[in-house]
Amino acid sequence: MTTNAPETQIVTTWKVCCDGGEGALGHPRVWLTIPQDTGFVECGYCDKRYVIDREHAHGDH
Repeated sequence: MTTNAPETQIVTTWKVCCDGGEGALGHPRVWLTIPQDTGFVECGYCDKRYVIDREHAHGDH
């Protein structure tokens, strides 16, 4: 039996919000900041990975 890999989302802002995406079945809303050196951050609740699109990024970095 295999498990699915966590979801990955390409984003254009350095600060992202994650709530699990499943309404009442999700998790508490958390704000995550993508470190400039790695270019990605993972949610501590659902392991979803947010990857910055550096070419189109805007925001606070």
